[in-house]
Amino acid sequence: MLRIGLGYDIHKLEKNRDLILGGVKIPFELGLLGHSDADVLIHAIIDSILGSVALGDIGSYFPDTDNNYKNIDSSILLKKTVTMLKNKGYRIINIDSNIICQKPKLAPYIDKIRENLACFIEIPKENISVKAKTNEKQDSIGLGAAIAAQAVVLVESI
Repeated sequence: MLRIGLGYDIHKLEKNRDLILGGVKIPFELGLLGHSDADVLIHAIIDSILGSVALGDIGSYFPDTDNNYKNIDSSILLKKTVTMLKNKGYRIINIDSNIICQKPKLAPYIDKIRENLACFIEIPKENISVKAKTNEKQDSIGLGAAIAAQAVVLVESI
């Protein structure tokens, strides 16, 4: 059986924070504000995985009120989510995703992000798409105050 899941996340940009996207530290004067490392791409992928098998959302398993997740590397949460998916009898076929930000330019980092995700999820890099988009200087993202991500995952029963 095939199932799909959709995920979305957004975080505000702040000074004195690292910008982590797909597990890659991106040089930039601002970083994402959040309880964890605030990796919006990984958070959107986690929500898409959980949604694909109707397990709820990221906050149900990794709440921002739990100090165990304070400043945690989101790749750890992604690996735990993939284990939950496998325990439900499913595996990931492919992921398609968007990172939406006005700055910085992400093209130089996309390949490394895909490599990281392939390693964390244990699927071929060729099965992971990461696209960088802008919001054409519209809304909080386009004005450089936030970064968002969207992800769709296709899973199949094993």
